[in-house]
Amino acid sequence: MLMPNRYSQPKRLAVVLRLLYWLPLLFAPLTAWAKPNIIVIITDDQGFGDFGVMGNTVLDTPHLDAFAKQSTTFDRFYVSPVCTPTRASLMTGRYHQRTGAVDTWKGRSIMRAEEVTLAEALKGAGYATGIFGKWHLGDSYPFRAMDQGFEYSIVHKGGGLGQPSEPIENNRRYTDPILFRDGKKVQTKGYCTDVYFDEAIDYIEKQSQTGRPFFAYIATNAPHGPFHDVPEDLYEKYKAKDLSPILLGNEKTADTVARVFAMVENIDQNVGRLMAALKRLEQDNETLVLFMLDNGPNTMRYVGEMRGMKTNVYEGGVRSPLFVRWPGRFEAGHVVKQTAAHIDLMPTLLEAAGVELPRGVAIDGRSLLPLIEGKPGVDWPERSIVMQAHRGTSGEKFHHCMLIRGKWKLVRPSGFQNQTLDGEVPFELYDIHSDPREQNNLASEKPDVLADLKQAYLQWHEDVVPDDHIPVRIIVGTEHEPTSVLTRQDWFPTTGGGWGQNGEWMLHSERAYRGGATLLLRKPVTEDLPVRLIVGDQVLTGVFKEGTARLIIADVPFPEGDFEMTATIGEGDKAFGPWQIELTTE
Repeated sequence: MLMPNRYSQPKRLAVVLRLLYWLPLLFAPLTAWAKPNIIVIITDDQGFGDFGVMGNTVLDTPHLDAFAKQSTTFDRFYVSPVCTPTRASLMTGRYHQRTGAVDTWKGRSIMRAEEVTLAEALKGAGYATGIFGKWHLGDSYPFRAMDQGFEYSIVHKGGGLGQPSEPIENNRRYTDPILFRDGKKVQTKGYCTDVYFDEAIDYIEKQSQTGRPFFAYIATNAPHGPFHDVPEDLYEKYKAKDLSPILLGNEKTADTVARVFAMVENIDQNVGRLMAALKRLEQDNETLVLFMLDNGPNTMRYVGEMRGMKTNVYEGGVRSPLFVRWPGRFEAGHVVKQTAAHIDLMPTLLEAAGVELPRGVAIDGRSLLPLIEGKPGVDWPERSIVMQAHRGTSGEKFHHCMLIRGKWKLVRPSGFQNQTLDGEVPFELYDIHSDPREQNNLASEKPDVLADLKQAYLQWHEDVVPDDHIPVRIIVGTEHEPTSVLTRQDWFPTTGGGWGQNGEWMLHSERAYRGGATLLLRKPVTEDLPVRLIVGDQVLTGVFKEGTARLIIADVPFPEGDFEMTATIGEGDKAFGPWQIELTTE
């Protein structure tokens, strides 16, 4: 039976419920453990070397360093080279290519609703579930975090603050950002990372009174750019420091790195506040806390003995520290040498919680719990792990990928920004144990190893990557979301570079209906401009009047089934699309 709502329990009843929760354990075998609380912290664009404990001599991260020393550490933990793929794999235990979330933008960062998430599995086992910060797997029903297992959510939209998915009035703010609490827009107070941790600590306090175990997913958008709004005092601190030891000769990035480090130290301070709160609430020994990164660093800077950055398939782009802390259960200072990856986190956390994988769910990862517990004689057969990500809709064979098995690593760095494999890009082979910086390419010296790993990759590709990528369509016209907001995060660009000058949204409705479409711009137009709104095979027209940034088109016919929508403002080469469109069912 699920515990009552987290906000409705009087204190006295909470004590009784906690006693009832623990009572069965008195009669369980001595080796049994209660369901732990679970906290997963994942930061955005922080790098492997952005910790004092990882050898960074400039950055101050005392709380994270202490956390690492209190944890079991994975020496070789792999993530995708960019964020959406990592988040999809973390949430499902599956390679992201299976989930529909194949890129970070342009309609390709939406995870299919039928994927079973870690939050859904834990919620089904009685856990309270909350998310704080970045989701980046879909902004509309039924793809939102609140639709995918999180009972409580306070998040930003899209890939981050300062992107086209945020409310226009937020104006790229990290300080006092507009966020979405359980789907409703809210104005918050404070720096974004502070807000996420404030909310998470408040949530944990409330849950600790109920006796119900909780899962808190704290996903910061820091230290991702833009870099104009960072904690000012910390920025001044790092601006005054000599950053040359970690810039790797890239002195032009010094100001950006100072801003990044300001955000990282702010994260460190918040981790310290969180750990202090767990102790104050007497939840420390009952809580499994995991800390990781989503990809490599957002500039080319110190990454320990490796090389590379975000988007790269060299080690610096796909390696993350993984710190797993559970006092009394996991050994502090234990180091796991076996290779692991983001696909392993869902089965690991479910096993730690004593929760079975939902029936019928197939995953690619395996539980790391035997390695964390460090039991002698653990049967851990060698396996191949693949990381592949590039722009576009498909995982093109052998395009911008890596495969690691044991000490051997196959790399084909053909360029993340390229949608297709362009030209002849040689394969590279490294003994990653003796050559972590990937300097000595052994492809010509070890042809048998190269051929073996290429064959392993082909088997993975045949199993994991669909022959034809089917885009995930945005669902409109439902009672679950009377107003759907379409943004450039999710359109497929038809003209222009970057986010696109204009684009097409791929939509689906379970019924035909008539509703409204409000076109929004970032700034008013300086002259009257004609508008063409195409919904399926219907064409509607209007005019953006000089000095306005908002146009309502009423009585729009939305068809049943799959259809596309575009809106064009102006004519000729200067024509452009709206920044956002609000669709209503009335």
